[in-house]
Amino acid sequence: MTTSRIGRKPVAIPKGTEVNIQKDKISAKGPRGHSEMSLHPFTHVMIEDNHVVIRLHDGAVQDITGPDMKLYRSITGTMRAKIHNMIHGVAHGFERKLLLVGVGYRAQAKGQLLVLSLGFSHPTEYHLPQGITIETPVPTEIIVKGKDKELVGQVASDIRNYRPPEPYKGKGVRYAEEVIELKETKKK
Repeated sequence: MTTSRIGRKPVAIPKGTEVNIQKDKISAKGPRGHSEMSLHPFTHVMIEDNHVVIRLHDGAVQDITGPDMKLYRSITGTMRAKIHNMIHGVAHGFERKLLLVGVGYRAQAKGQLLVLSLGFSHPTEYHLPQGITIETPVPTEIIVKGKDKELVGQVASDIRNYRPPEPYKGKGVRYAEEVIELKETKKK
């Protein structure tokens, strides 16, 4: 059975990381913690030469052709990407950087609580989910860190949504790599 281009690439297991495959689950343990996820029934996952290899499960997709086959091939690519992110997360972790642009805009991390001053009449508090840490090296910079890529991205998005950048002066919370194209104000 053929798989997607991404699904064909094996996932390397870094040193210091341990990967275990049960019948329908895969788990990884590394310096940043432990993580596990369930496997899709149409995929067959195995460890070969310190790499995780993902293939279509022969018994699940026999005699399938046409548009349905494209769906099954895409499932292998998705599973490979999720397994790669899980292994990378427990080995190295993920981080997302946010910048606060505006007069008086600042952030302060207090344990599992992030206090934001974003120009509202009151400070905004954001309670961090389990597995996420936040650093504020300077008051106008927030670094979100964690082992789960989806959760890190979701937390960064939630914080950005408190005050998204406005298009005229660029004030607000933005991603560090985000480019804001400023609009021109109306002329008389």
